Amino acid sequence: MINLSPAAVREINRLKLKLANPEMLFRLQVQSGGCSGLVYHMGFDAANSSDRIYQCNGLSVVVDEQSHRYVEDLNLDYSEDLMGGAFRFHNPKGVSVCGCGNSFAVEM
Repeated sequence: MINLSPAAVREINRLKLKLANPEMLFRLQVQSGGCSGLVYHMGFDAANSSDRIYQCNGLSVVVDEQSHRYVEDLNLDYSEDLMGGAFRFHNPKGVSVCGCGNSFAVEM
């Protein structure tokens, strides 16, 4: 299960309105990279047959099979401050985050 805050859903829907094809789905991925080993990637894409699709507050979230184990029980929020807006990832599986906050590590 993935949890999206109402603010995250609003921001994703706002970004989706800018797409040439509004039928695209919100994709959440975890890939190797960064100081701590794993990095979140977000975008809009069509679903593949091996993808899992979650329904979160009226929004479809597509997750590939490899990323699924890293995002299970993830809470995704969106907030704005004086520096601008950003998505905030709260992952109960995360055991460390790099100093810049862009990558994370998990204990599986």
